[in-house]
Amino acid sequence: MIGSVTSFPAQACRVRDNTLAPQRRLYALRECALHCAPYGFRATWHHLVVAARIPRRLTDDLDALVRAADELQRTRELVLHRAQEYAALRRREKATGMRTPRTSPPWNSWGWSQIAYCPDPEHHPTGPLATVVQAVLDRYDAGVDVDRHCLACGIERRRPGRACSTCGVHPDGPAARWRASQIEERWQRVWHREFDDRPTPLVP
Repeated sequence: MIGSVTSFPAQACRVRDNTLAPQRRLYALRECALHCAPYGFRATWHHLVVAARIPRRLTDDLDALVRAADELQRTRELVLHRAQEYAALRRREKATGMRTPRTSPPWNSWGWSQIAYCPDPEHHPTGPLATVVQAVLDRYDAGVDVDRHCLACGIERRRPGRACSTCGVHPDGPAARWRASQIEERWQRVWHREFDDRPTPLVP
């Protein structure tokens, strides 16, 4: 769990390194998002582009890359703290001979990088990543039924087993089946930041 994110700090440093070429810093941000993708990589990337307002021409606002990396880092630290707490709990339980966990880990079975998976890369929660992830963890800890309520936004699911109509989070995680016309074309548009209908940035 914790070992899977060891390269994140190094990549985040590259994002913040203004001596590197803008495209190299962008690729470093991509690596950060691959290691910390609460909505799945594509939806997380779309969120970062919109929230941090990463421009098509990177030199127009290089600080946007830093804003995106900062948001990812806040989210990573939140979940990493929970993971460390759980690891410490399991060590204590094992020391008493308890091999089977008494409680479930504070993230879902798909891994923390996809804790609020959104199959449609352009339909995901609009709040800051850390805020959404905190809500998911809190509702999970409170025992909210994932089949009846969305852990990300809390609304009652009208169609169990489907992505939330409000925030796009799917209860089945990456196993969710989702098809859309021209999906690769849409993804290329997102990757190249070729859209202008962006709301006011959520990241300060």
